Formats: sequence, structure tokens, C-alpha cells
Amino acid sequence: MKYVLAILLPILYQIAVLAQDRPASTVAGAVADEHGEPVPFATVALYHVVDSTLAVGGVSDVSGAFSLAVKPGRYYLKVTFVSYRDKIVPRVHVANTPLALGTIVLQSSADVLQEVVIEGERPAMELQLDKRVFNVSQDLSNVGANASDILGNLPSVTVDVDGAVSLRGSGNVRILIDGRPSGLTSRDPDALRKLQGNLIERIEVITNPSSRYDAAGEVGIINIIMKKDKRGGLNGTFVATAGNPYQLGASYSINYRKNNINLFSSYGIDDRNAPGFGSSYQRYTSEDTSFVYSQYNERERGGLAHNVMLGLDYFLTEKTTLTGSFLYNPSFGVNHSTNTYHDYDEAGTLTRNVVRTEREEEDESTLEGTLSFKKDFERKDQSLTADVKWIRGVDDEATRYSEGTPGGDLTLQRGLNNADETNWQVQLDYVHPVGKEGKLEAGLKTAARMIHNLYSLETQEDDDTWTPLPAFTNNLEYNEHIHAVYVMGGNAFGKLSAQGGLRGEYSDITTTLTETNESNPRTYFNLFPSAGLSYKLKDSNTLQLSYSYRISRPDFRDLLPFSDFRDSRQFFMGNPNLKPEYTHSYELGYLIEWGEGSILSSVYHRHRTDVVQRIVSDVDEQGRTQIIPINLAEQNAYGAELNLSHAIDTWWKINTSANFYRAITEGTYQDEVLSADTYTWTSRTTSKWTFFRKLDVQGSFNYRAPRVTTQGRDRSTYSVDLGTSYDIFKGKGTVNASVRDLFNSRIRRSIVDNEEYYSSSKFQWQSRQLLVTFTYRLNRLKEKDSEPAEEM
Repeated sequence: MKYVLAILLPILYQIAVLAQDRPASTVAGAVADEHGEPVPFATVALYHVVDSTLAVGGVSDVSGAFSLAVKPGRYYLKVTFVSYRDKIVPRVHVANTPLALGTIVLQSSADVLQEVVIEGERPAMELQLDKRVFNVSQDLSNVGANASDILGNLPSVTVDVDGAVSLRGSGNVRILIDGRPSGLTSRDPDALRKLQGNLIERIEVITNPSSRYDAAGEVGIINIIMKKDKRGGLNGTFVATAGNPYQLGASYSINYRKNNINLFSSYGIDDRNAPGFGSSYQRYTSEDTSFVYSQYNERERGGLAHNVMLGLDYFLTEKTTLTGSFLYNPSFGVNHSTNTYHDYDEAGTLTRNVVRTEREEEDESTLEGTLSFKKDFERKDQSLTADVKWIRGVDDEATRYSEGTPGGDLTLQRGLNNADETNWQVQLDYVHPVGKEGKLEAGLKTAARMIHNLYSLETQEDDDTWTPLPAFTNNLEYNEHIHAVYVMGGNAFGKLSAQGGLRGEYSDITTTLTETNESNPRTYFNLFPSAGLSYKLKDSNTLQLSYSYRISRPDFRDLLPFSDFRDSRQFFMGNPNLKPEYTHSYELGYLIEWGEGSILSSVYHRHRTDVVQRIVSDVDEQGRTQIIPINLAEQNAYGAELNLSHAIDTWWKINTSANFYRAITEGTYQDEVLSADTYTWTSRTTSKWTFFRKLDVQGSFNYRAPRVTTQGRDRSTYSVDLGTSYDIFKGKGTVNASVRDLFNSRIRRSIVDNEEYYSSSKFQWQSRQLLVTFTYRLNRLKEKDSEPAEEM
């Protein structure tokens, strides 16, 4: 408890200082036409930059003058009058002194001008009732990056060197695309690295999802929103990227709307080669045998990936929309890896060197089709939506291995790992308003997922024939059917808002090993409640309390009994007998907003049962280590999180986040007590400076503290990213340059330390990278010069 107080007391002090009321100030000016004549009775309104809500409004007088009283803060001004084009004045920063805007000139709508639809400078993070929204395009270190890199830059989110995503220290997080499960993330653990970040609009982090969302994901949901527009006319964005280590990419996102049809399309191509390295030291000592060896690994992962998306919105009526979209994501890659083993005797003398090489050819594709219907009724907030999605995915991997001593005989092997996946999803949601501010929601969903996975490993004999290894050859059939129904309601009672819901999910999952005729069918039904309270202490201060009950079903790859055979001395096996994890999640958050920024502080607690962890389950006399996932333990995690966003001046913004948590894990395996009690934290700080309205410079620092595991510990990691951008072509173009991992320090280091077995390892997926990116906007200006776009 004393650690939590040490964290919270400084936060609460800041809250007390920043939460005080600020006196209102005035924003004044005049409205005139292009000939200098005053425009009386024009509508003048100030909107919050944070969420585009109206702060204050008024009209100009007979002389065109206006004056608005408003609290200090960051706004944009909108002036409208019939027969004139709307005028946006961005960056209206109100301090404690009166602000004079001068004369605002309106252009007649009769003029033949190229229409420029522009967007506003959204903050890096926006807080909504049940989620945090990150506008990732504002982060210069994200330009030219892939989806995996962008996720790794979000507060409380970490992406390890294998591409696994964690939120608040847990890897059981659900990743969605446009609010729905996608084949881009459900099958290939490396898929996020193949998704170009230039196609991403924003990312939503939902730490305590309500009942309208799937119950899967222990720590919540990360929802990736892809770019799609609904502006009139033709507009779009074109991006080209080059980097070292080798990376070439290009993408576009365009939109055309006329009358009742809206066409949208995006395409991205990315060709890269990512070098990485790893090393380890292994020592095993028992009464029967002992061994010591060190290992060094060099690898290159590369290939060509495409992302194609086409879609159409057809507006049947003003309030009824039919949307169809198509996505195709093929990729082709060749990966190389070399493992060098150095074996030592008991005296520490080198006895031999062994070299193992790998060449993997990877052919993947995802095909998705979506059909959506939405109807908004005459009554405000009443709506009906229906969605149907079909997904077809293929992931074929063919690998050649060779192993032997330099100059000696080689053992040749080949592996095959082919996975075919088909998904169907049907969902219906209805929202009905109740009273003035309440609403009732209900919906149902059914989803089917079928995966056929063929895995084989063969060794070449002296007569050149290939012999399969039975322990590593089988076929897995995975069939999953999940049916869900939910109901939830919410209402506002003055300053208090309340929301509660209940979701029921029936799961029918069967895994079958066809070669050995082993089947493991499972069916279970669960109820998942959720609840949330929000109380506005003042106009800019909000207190939130939430609860949810979650499930984490084992991924089909964790059920595969076959090994990853890249390393002939360390096998990562699956476990067909894994059970799902269950989590009770509680969170209390406090949001403070003021003119120049905001602070979101929160404390949370998660209680997990049947926690799945990967452990070293066996070490044989030849030094071969087996690592498997098991339902190891129960875990209680306590944490405190802080997110601070502050505009020190109009040219200097800073964002910082920190997540402090304690995790207590208690479990046993084969009569051995495996427990851990760890205190750790992660943080990220970003500072962005703007010079001459055209030049942006940004620096980011990421840190992950050491943590204790059930069989050892993970060491700390840190990294520094730098980025700069410069506007050209009158704001229609931007040139970006960035360095990711400036000090080449993003390295995973871990230790396993048991009574008889010790291992230390480090691994770097990709070395320091330099990127240069050019962006061109068609019929659009840069986002920071304008008004917020329409929310989807």
C-alpha cells in the first residue's frame, strides 16, 4: 500500500493545484466580406479542440463586431453566414487576458474556388466515457512506421521483439480493426508488422470494455481504426517512405463523395529487410548429467506486403446507409537465420562448435468482405446496425534447415507449416433512447472460425529420402463457434452518469489431431457483467469508476502440440489442454482538463484465475529445453497509471505517461512452487516543438523497468526516438525524417534461474532505423491547420 501512496500523493497534489476554477476571458473581433464591408448577424462559435464540443456562441452586431466570454483554454473559432463560405480560425489559445482576433474575412459562396476541406489539430489523446483515443498521426515517430511500431509507442502498451502486444503488463489483450475481429490480426503473430501505419487513422484503447464488446481479452481491447472519409468531392493522401535498414513503401488513401454515394479506397505496399540478433548462455547441472553452451543468432526477416481496401457507402436516405467493403492483404517473404552453438565441458573448455541455418519461405494472404447496414431513426440517438463479415486467410511456410560442425557432415531437415482459416461473423445492434439522456442497448452476435493446420518435419537420410519425425508431424483441426447476446443501459442524473450491462457467451470449441485421432471438445457458457459510473466534479474534472468480467481463450497456436523448430536446442511447444483465463477488472480514474492540457490518473486491480504462462518444463541430457504454456496460477495485479498532456506554449507540447503496477502470481507445476511478486513500471515521454509554423521536431523516450517472473526475471529496456517534419507546397506536402531506437538499445534481456537450470538471453528484433517520408494531400491541408473532421 505504501508504494501506491507514494505514486498517488504527487498526482493528487497536481490534481488539487490544477483543478481550481479559472476566471473567464474574452475573445473579440469583427466579421467582414472580401470587399471590407461588415457582415452583421453572422454566427460566431468557439469549439474545444479536445473533443469539438461547443464552448460558447454568439452573433456579430450591426458593425460586424463580436465578443465572446470563455474560460482559458485551446479552441478553434467557426464563423458562418448564409451565402458565405464557413470560416475556420484554428489555434485560438485563450489565456487570462483578452484576445483580439482582428477582422475575419468571409468569402462569398458564389466564387468559383477549389474547395478545401480541412481537419483540426486533435490532441495526442482524447478521453471518452469508456475508452482513450490516440490520434497517432500527430506523433512524428509514427510516420512511415508499421502498426506494430505505432502500438509500441502508445502509453501502457508494449510490443516485444517477437511482435507480441501487452497492455499494462499483460499479453491477453484483444486487437480489433474497425471495431471487429480481423484476419489481419487473428492468425499471423507478425501481421501487425505488415500493416502500414500510414493507413491508420487512430487507435482506441479500452481498458474496461462494456458489455457491447466481446468478452475476450483480460486487460481490454485495442481497436485500430483505418482511414476512411466522408467529405464531399475528391480528396486523399499519398505517402512514400524509404529507410535504412532497407525499407521502401508507398500508400494512398482516397475518397470521393457525390450526392448519395461515397467511394473510398486505400492501398499500401511495403518492402523491407529487418536484421536482428540474439545470444544466450545455458547451464544445466544434475546428478545424472550436465552441460554448458552459449548460442549466437543472426537473422534477417523481409519481404513484400500489400494492403488493398475498396469500399462504398450508399446513402439510401439521409438516415439510412448501406456500406460494403473489400480487403485483400497478400505478402511474400523470405527469412534467414543462423544459430551458432559453442559447447563447453565441465572445466569450461570449448569442445565443439555447431552451426544451424534456416531459410523460410512465407506466403500469406487475407481476404475480407464486409457488408454493413445502419439506420438512424428520427428520434435522436435511436439506431439499428447490422454487420456481416467473411474472412479467408492462408499462411503457408516452408523451411529448410541444416546443422553440423564446420567442415563436417550436415544434417538436413525440412519443415512445413500451412494454416488455412475461414471466419464468419454476423452481428446486430440496436440503441433506443430512454428519457432525456438515457439509452438502452441490445444486440446479438454469432461467429464461426475454422482452421486447418498442417505441420510436418522431415529429415533427409543417406539415400536422399525424407523421413518424417512423428513427434513433430500432425494435422490440427480447430473449430470455434461463439454465440453472444447482450443488453445494457445507461442514464445521466445531473452530474452523475451510470451504465450497466450483461453479456452472455456460449463457446463451442473443438481441437482435433487428425493423424493420431486425438480430439478435445469443450463447451461452456458464461455471463459477463459490466458497470460504469462517471461523475463531473466540475466542468473540467471527471471521476470514473468501472468494472468488467473478462475471458481469455487460448489462441489456437498455443494449442498446437508441435514445436517451433528454428532452434534445435530450445523447443516452444503448445498445449492442447489449455483452459481459458478469467479476470475481474476494477478501475478508478480521475480526469482533469484545463486550457492547455489534461491529466488522467487511474488506479486499477485485476484478479485472474487459470493464468497461462510459458515455463521451462523439461531439460534433457543433451541440453534440449522444452518450453510450454500451462494454466499455472492465480494472479492479483494492482496498478496506478498517469497520463499528462500539456501545451507549455503554442509551439511546445509535452505528453507523458507512466504505469506502475505490482503483480503477485502464485502457482505450482509438478509439485514445484512457482510464484513471483514483482514491482515494475513502464513510461513514455514525448516532447514536440513547432518552429515557424512549418517545422516540427519531436523526441520520445520509452522505458520498461525490470520485472520478476515465476522462473527468473526480465531486465529493463529503454529506447529513444527522434523525428522532424517540414511543410512544403503551402501545407499540401510534408517531408518527415525520423530515427527509431537512436541508441540501438531496444533489446529484450531475460534470465531463467532454477535449482538445476540457468539461462540468460538477449534478443533484438530490429536494429536502429532511419526513415524519410514524403506526404502529399489532395484537396486537403495539413491537419494541424484546421477543423476536426467528421467522426465515423
